[in-house]
Amino acid sequence: MAEPAEQQKQDAASPVTIKKYANRRLYNTATSSYVTLDHLAQMVKDGVDFVVYDAKTSDDITRSVLTQIIVEEEGKGQNLLPISFLRTLISFYGDQMQWMVPTYLDQAMVAFTKEQDRMRDYFANTFGGMFPFGNALGEMGKQNMQMFEQAMRMFTPVAPGSTKPTAEHEMEVLKRRMEELQRQTKG
Repeated sequence: MAEPAEQQKQDAASPVTIKKYANRRLYNTATSSYVTLDHLAQMVKDGVDFVVYDAKTSDDITRSVLTQIIVEEEGKGQNLLPISFLRTLISFYGDQMQWMVPTYLDQAMVAFTKEQDRMRDYFANTFGGMFPFGNALGEMGKQNMQMFEQAMRMFTPVAPGSTKPTAEHEMEVLKRRMEELQRQTKG
């Protein structure tokens, strides 16, 4: 079993190293113990930074392990990713605008996290932490998802002779929307 998160935090500059062996076992080098994907999920929730390396090749496989955690959580019924979002995301692989998606998603999640923290603070201060605010966060998530899907539709290739706006115009619209979202989250 893994040590508590406080013991796993080394210093902020050096993430915990996890090694994945051919037998699919994950080894936490900071605690000298084997861990599971559930342990790694908890480390993420606790804010513990880690990197996962293939023990044989030394390749960084952090992205695939984090993706595996998401797949397992979704399989347990923890459905955070709507089907429409998954389809939209898949459609961007190999697309000419693929380079923009990670940055956009990262910024959207940062903004969402800030807003979520602000809402938690508001409800805790206003209602003493007794108010169930799950519906408000769910609604905000739906709105963020709709905004993301609208923005991504702007980048779908347009047939020649179409009356749709130019790519430059669409980029300007997206930029204004992102600035508006940032103002809303700061405000």
